[in-house]
Amino acid sequence: MTDISSIDAVQKALAGQDYVCGRPLATVLFLSLRLGRPLFLEGEAGTGKTEIAKAIAAALGRRLIRLQCYEGLDAASAVYEWNFAEQMIAIRTAEATGGADRDALKSELFTQDYLIERPLLQAMRPQPGGAPVLLIDEIDRTDEPFEAFLLEALSDFQVTIPELGTITAPEPPIVILTSNRTREVHDALKRRCLYHWVDYPTFDREIEILQARAPQAAEALSREVVAFVQRLRTEDLFKKPGVAETIDWAKCLLALDVLALSPEVIADTLGAVLKYQDDIAKLQGSEAKRLLDEARASLEPA
Repeated sequence: MTDISSIDAVQKALAGQDYVCGRPLATVLFLSLRLGRPLFLEGEAGTGKTEIAKAIAAALGRRLIRLQCYEGLDAASAVYEWNFAEQMIAIRTAEATGGADRDALKSELFTQDYLIERPLLQAMRPQPGGAPVLLIDEIDRTDEPFEAFLLEALSDFQVTIPELGTITAPEPPIVILTSNRTREVHDALKRRCLYHWVDYPTFDREIEILQARAPQAAEALSREVVAFVQRLRTEDLFKKPGVAETIDWAKCLLALDVLALSPEVIADTLGAVLKYQDDIAKLQGSEAKRLLDEARASLEPA
Protein backbone atom coordinates (compact mmCIF):
# COMPACT_ATOMS: atom_id res chain seq x y z
CA MET A 1 0.00 0.00 0.00
CA THR A 2 1.07 3.60 -0.54
CA ASP A 3 0.24 6.89 1.08
CA ILE A 4 -1.37 8.20 -2.12
CA SER A 5 -5.13 8.01 -1.68
CA SER A 6 -6.54 9.85 -4.71
CA ILE A 7 -5.82 10.96 -8.26
CA ASP A 8 -5.36 14.53 -7.06
CA ALA A 9 -2.83 13.25 -4.52
CA VAL A 10 -0.86 11.63 -7.35
CA GLN A 11 -0.70 14.94 -9.24
CA LYS A 12 0.30 16.78 -6.08
CA ALA A 13 2.99 14.23 -5.18
CA LEU A 14 4.52 14.35 -8.65
CA ALA A 15 4.33 18.14 -8.74
CA GLY A 16 6.43 18.07 -5.58
CA GLN A 17 9.11 16.35 -7.69
CA ASP A 18 8.78 18.96 -10.48
CA TYR A 19 6.94 16.48 -12.69
CA VAL A 20 3.90 18.01 -14.38
CA CYS A 21 1.32 15.25 -14.67
CA GLY A 22 -1.97 15.40 -16.59
CA ARG A 23 -5.19 13.86 -15.30
CA PRO A 24 -5.18 10.76 -17.57
CA LEU A 25 -1.63 9.79 -16.53
CA ALA A 26 -2.38 10.53 -12.86
CA THR A 27 -5.44 8.26 -13.09
CA VAL A 28 -3.59 5.27 -14.48
CA LEU A 29 -0.76 5.80 -11.97
CA PHE A 30 -3.26 5.87 -9.13
CA LEU A 31 -4.92 2.67 -10.35
CA SER A 32 -1.55 0.95 -10.76
CA LEU A 33 -0.63 1.81 -7.17
CA ARG A 34 -4.05 0.94 -5.75
CA LEU A 35 -4.46 -2.37 -7.61
CA GLY A 36 -0.82 -3.44 -7.49
CA ARG A 37 -0.69 -3.83 -11.27
CA PRO A 38 2.41 -3.15 -13.40
CA LEU A 39 2.17 0.00 -15.51
CA PHE A 40 3.20 -0.12 -19.16
CA LEU A 41 4.17 3.29 -20.56
CA GLU A 42 4.63 3.55 -24.31
CA GLY A 43 5.53 6.55 -26.44
CA GLU A 44 8.19 8.35 -28.43
CA ALA A 45 11.64 8.69 -26.93
CA GLY A 46 12.02 11.84 -24.87
CA THR A 47 8.44 12.14 -23.66
CA GLY A 48 9.31 11.62 -19.99
CA LYS A 49 8.46 7.95 -19.42
CA THR A 50 11.57 7.17 -17.39
CA GLU A 51 11.14 10.38 -15.39
CA ILE A 52 7.71 9.18 -14.27
CA ALA A 53 9.28 6.21 -12.47
CA LYS A 54 11.94 8.41 -10.89
CA ALA A 55 9.36 10.94 -9.74
CA ILE A 56 6.98 8.37 -8.23
CA ALA A 57 9.86 6.67 -6.39
CA ALA A 58 11.01 9.99 -4.95
CA ALA A 59 7.45 11.02 -4.07
CA LEU A 60 6.82 7.77 -2.19
CA GLY A 61 10.26 7.66 -0.60
CA ARG A 62 10.96 4.28 -2.18
CA ARG A 63 14.14 2.90 -3.67
CA LEU A 64 14.27 3.03 -7.48
CA ILE A 65 15.70 -0.12 -9.07
CA ARG A 66 16.31 0.22 -12.79
CA LEU A 67 16.70 -2.60 -15.28
CA GLN A 68 17.99 -1.03 -18.48
CA CYS A 69 17.04 -3.35 -21.32
CA TYR A 70 19.22 -4.02 -24.34
CA GLU A 71 19.43 -6.47 -27.21
CA GLY A 72 20.61 -9.85 -25.96
CA LEU A 73 19.57 -9.30 -22.34
CA ASP A 74 18.84 -12.69 -20.76
CA ALA A 75 17.24 -13.84 -17.53
CA ALA A 76 20.53 -14.54 -15.79
CA SER A 77 21.85 -11.03 -16.43
CA ALA A 78 18.61 -9.52 -15.15
CA VAL A 79 18.34 -11.66 -12.01
CA TYR A 80 21.73 -12.69 -10.63
CA GLU A 81 25.20 -13.99 -11.25
CA TRP A 82 27.83 -15.68 -9.12
CA ASN A 83 30.98 -13.84 -8.11
CA PHE A 84 33.38 -16.19 -9.90
CA ALA A 85 36.48 -14.22 -8.92
CA GLU A 86 35.70 -14.53 -5.20
CA GLN A 87 34.73 -18.18 -5.64
CA MET A 88 38.09 -18.92 -7.29
CA ILE A 89 39.94 -17.21 -4.45
CA ALA A 90 38.02 -19.35 -1.95
CA ILE A 91 38.86 -22.51 -3.91
CA ARG A 92 42.58 -21.62 -4.11
CA THR A 93 42.65 -20.78 -0.41
CA ALA A 94 41.02 -24.09 0.49
CA GLU A 95 43.47 -26.00 -1.72
CA ALA A 96 46.43 -24.19 -0.19
CA THR A 97 45.37 -25.06 3.37
CA GLY A 98 44.81 -28.67 2.35
CA GLY A 99 41.65 -28.94 4.37
CA ALA A 100 39.09 -28.63 1.60
CA ASP A 101 36.17 -31.03 1.66
CA ARG A 102 34.75 -31.01 -1.86
CA ASP A 103 31.07 -31.25 -0.87
CA ALA A 104 31.41 -28.74 1.97
CA LEU A 105 33.29 -26.33 -0.26
CA LYS A 106 30.67 -26.60 -2.97
CA SER A 107 27.89 -25.77 -0.52
CA GLU A 108 29.86 -22.79 0.79
CA LEU A 109 30.59 -21.39 -2.67
CA PHE A 110 26.93 -21.12 -3.66
CA THR A 111 25.61 -19.02 -0.82
CA GLN A 112 24.47 -15.42 -0.42
CA ASP A 113 28.09 -14.40 0.26
CA TYR A 114 29.01 -15.03 -3.38
CA LEU A 115 25.76 -13.93 -4.99
CA ILE A 116 25.68 -10.74 -7.07
CA GLU A 117 22.10 -9.52 -7.19
CA ARG A 118 20.84 -7.93 -10.39
CA PRO A 119 17.78 -5.64 -10.63
CA LEU A 120 15.00 -8.26 -10.72
CA LEU A 121 16.35 -10.09 -7.67
CA GLN A 122 16.98 -6.81 -5.84
CA ALA A 123 13.35 -5.86 -6.43
CA MET A 124 12.21 -9.07 -4.71
CA ARG A 125 14.10 -8.23 -1.53
CA PRO A 126 12.61 -6.25 1.37
CA GLN A 127 13.65 -2.61 1.17
CA PRO A 128 13.73 0.17 3.79
CA GLY A 129 10.60 2.29 3.45
CA GLY A 130 8.60 -0.34 1.61
CA ALA A 131 8.53 -2.14 -1.72
CA PRO A 132 10.81 -0.53 -4.31
CA VAL A 133 9.87 0.94 -7.67
CA LEU A 134 11.15 -1.42 -10.36
CA LEU A 135 11.73 0.39 -13.64
CA ILE A 136 12.08 -1.96 -16.62
CA ASP A 137 13.29 0.59 -19.13
CA GLU A 138 12.96 0.20 -22.92
CA ILE A 139 11.53 -3.32 -22.88
CA ASP A 140 11.18 -3.09 -26.66
CA ARG A 141 14.96 -3.47 -26.97
CA THR A 142 14.85 -7.06 -25.70
CA ASP A 143 13.58 -10.18 -27.49
CA GLU A 144 10.58 -12.49 -27.04
CA PRO A 145 12.32 -15.12 -24.83
CA PHE A 146 13.10 -12.44 -22.26
CA GLU A 147 9.53 -11.17 -22.47
CA ALA A 148 8.28 -14.68 -21.71
CA PHE A 149 10.56 -14.92 -18.69
CA LEU A 150 9.47 -11.50 -17.50
CA LEU A 151 5.83 -12.48 -17.86
CA GLU A 152 6.36 -15.33 -15.41
CA ALA A 153 8.44 -13.26 -12.99
CA LEU A 154 5.87 -10.46 -12.84
CA SER A 155 2.94 -12.83 -12.50
CA ASP A 156 4.12 -14.33 -9.20
CA PHE A 157 6.79 -11.78 -8.24
CA GLN A 158 9.31 -14.51 -7.67
CA VAL A 159 12.53 -15.76 -9.24
CA THR A 160 14.30 -19.09 -8.97
CA ILE A 161 18.00 -19.60 -8.38
CA PRO A 162 18.81 -23.30 -8.86
CA GLU A 163 21.41 -23.36 -6.09
CA LEU A 164 19.28 -21.45 -3.58
CA GLY A 165 15.67 -22.15 -4.54
CA THR A 166 12.75 -19.80 -5.19
CA ILE A 167 12.83 -16.27 -3.82
CA THR A 168 9.45 -14.57 -3.49
CA ALA A 169 8.92 -10.89 -2.83
CA PRO A 170 7.33 -10.35 0.62
CA GLU A 171 5.70 -7.26 -0.87
CA PRO A 172 5.36 -6.90 -4.66
CA PRO A 173 7.41 -4.04 -6.11
CA ILE A 174 5.80 -1.13 -7.93
CA VAL A 175 6.57 -2.06 -11.55
CA ILE A 176 6.82 0.43 -14.41
CA LEU A 177 7.76 -0.74 -17.90
CA THR A 178 8.61 1.65 -20.71
CA SER A 179 8.78 1.20 -24.47
CA ASN A 180 9.81 3.52 -27.29
CA ARG A 181 7.88 1.26 -29.66
CA THR A 182 10.84 0.30 -31.81
CA ARG A 183 9.00 -3.03 -32.03
CA GLU A 184 5.69 -4.35 -30.78
CA VAL A 185 5.73 -5.92 -27.32
CA HIS A 186 3.78 -9.17 -27.03
CA ASP A 187 0.12 -8.86 -26.06
CA ALA A 188 0.52 -11.36 -23.21
CA LEU A 189 2.86 -9.01 -21.38
CA LYS A 190 0.71 -5.96 -22.06
CA ARG A 191 -2.36 -7.77 -20.71
CA ARG A 192 -0.66 -8.10 -17.32
CA CYS A 193 -0.27 -4.33 -17.15
CA LEU A 194 -2.26 -1.15 -17.12
CA TYR A 195 -1.41 0.82 -20.27
CA HIS A 196 -0.83 4.48 -21.04
CA TRP A 197 0.47 6.20 -24.16
CA VAL A 198 2.79 9.07 -23.22
CA ASP A 199 2.57 11.66 -25.99
CA TYR A 200 4.44 14.88 -26.54
CA PRO A 201 2.88 17.53 -24.29
CA THR A 202 0.63 20.30 -25.49
CA PHE A 203 2.05 23.82 -25.66
CA ASP A 204 0.58 24.83 -22.29
CA ARG A 205 1.73 21.60 -20.62
CA GLU A 206 5.25 21.98 -21.98
CA ILE A 207 5.37 25.55 -20.70
CA GLU A 208 4.43 24.22 -17.24
CA ILE A 209 7.17 21.60 -17.47
CA LEU A 210 9.76 24.16 -18.52
CA GLN A 211 8.77 26.53 -15.73
CA ALA A 212 9.17 23.69 -13.24
CA ARG A 213 12.54 22.48 -14.57
CA ALA A 214 14.08 25.80 -15.69
CA PRO A 215 12.33 28.43 -13.55
CA GLN A 216 15.04 31.03 -14.23
CA ALA A 217 13.97 31.32 -17.87
CA ALA A 218 11.91 34.42 -18.62
CA GLU A 219 8.35 33.78 -19.74
CA ALA A 220 8.89 35.30 -23.19
CA LEU A 221 11.96 33.13 -23.86
CA SER A 222 10.21 30.00 -22.53
CA ARG A 223 7.27 30.57 -24.87
CA GLU A 224 9.57 31.05 -27.87
CA VAL A 225 11.58 27.94 -27.00
CA VAL A 226 8.50 25.74 -26.60
CA ALA A 227 6.83 27.13 -29.73
CA PHE A 228 9.99 26.52 -31.78
CA VAL A 229 10.47 22.97 -30.47
CA GLN A 230 6.83 22.13 -31.09
CA ARG A 231 7.19 23.48 -34.63
CA LEU A 232 10.32 21.32 -35.07
CA ARG A 233 8.30 18.21 -34.19
CA THR A 234 6.11 18.76 -37.24
CA GLU A 235 9.15 18.57 -39.53
CA ASP A 236 10.38 15.39 -41.19
CA LEU A 237 13.23 14.65 -38.79
CA PHE A 238 15.11 11.44 -38.03
CA LYS A 239 14.70 12.07 -34.29
CA LYS A 240 12.20 14.61 -33.05
CA PRO A 241 13.24 16.53 -29.95
CA GLY A 242 11.67 15.40 -26.69
CA VAL A 243 10.83 17.31 -23.55
CA ALA A 244 14.33 16.63 -22.20
CA GLU A 245 15.77 18.50 -25.19
CA THR A 246 13.43 21.43 -24.58
CA ILE A 247 14.70 21.70 -21.01
CA ASP A 248 18.35 21.28 -22.03
CA TRP A 249 18.04 23.96 -24.70
CA ALA A 250 16.44 26.44 -22.32
CA LYS A 251 19.26 25.86 -19.82
CA CYS A 252 21.87 26.36 -22.56
CA LEU A 253 20.23 29.64 -23.60
CA LEU A 254 20.21 30.78 -19.96
CA ALA A 255 23.92 29.97 -19.68
CA LEU A 256 24.53 32.17 -22.72
CA ASP A 257 22.38 34.99 -21.29
CA VAL A 258 20.07 34.82 -24.30
CA LEU A 259 16.89 36.86 -23.90
CA ALA A 260 15.22 35.99 -27.21
CA LEU A 261 15.73 33.52 -30.04
CA SER A 262 17.35 34.50 -33.31
CA PRO A 263 18.44 32.47 -36.34
CA GLU A 264 22.07 32.95 -35.24
CA VAL A 265 21.43 31.72 -31.69
CA ILE A 266 19.47 28.76 -33.01
CA ALA A 267 22.29 27.80 -35.37
CA ASP A 268 24.84 27.99 -32.53
CA THR A 269 22.84 25.88 -30.08
CA LEU A 270 21.04 23.32 -32.26
CA GLY A 271 23.18 20.54 -30.78
CA ALA A 272 21.16 20.84 -27.59
CA VAL A 273 17.92 20.13 -29.46
CA LEU A 274 18.80 17.83 -32.37
CA LYS A 275 21.14 14.87 -32.07
CA TYR A 276 21.67 13.84 -35.69
CA GLN A 277 23.72 15.75 -38.24
CA ASP A 278 21.19 15.13 -41.01
CA ASP A 279 18.51 16.83 -38.92
CA ILE A 280 20.80 19.73 -38.06
CA ALA A 281 21.70 20.16 -41.74
CA LYS A 282 18.01 20.62 -42.59
CA LEU A 283 17.90 23.74 -40.45
CA GLN A 284 20.81 25.51 -42.06
CA GLY A 285 20.38 28.76 -43.97
CA SER A 286 16.88 30.19 -44.08
CA GLU A 287 15.11 27.18 -42.56
CA ALA A 288 15.80 28.22 -38.97
CA LYS A 289 14.40 31.70 -39.68
CA ARG A 290 11.32 30.23 -41.34
CA LEU A 291 10.56 28.00 -38.37
CA LEU A 292 11.23 30.81 -35.92
CA ASP A 293 8.85 33.09 -37.81
CA GLU A 294 6.18 30.39 -37.80
CA ALA A 295 6.73 29.75 -34.10
CA ARG A 296 6.39 33.47 -33.28
CA ALA A 297 3.28 33.71 -35.44
CA SER A 298 1.69 30.91 -33.43
CA LEU A 299 2.26 32.93 -30.26
CA GLU A 300 0.41 35.98 -31.54
CA PRO A 301 -3.18 36.43 -30.32
CA ALA A 302 -5.77 35.26 -32.81
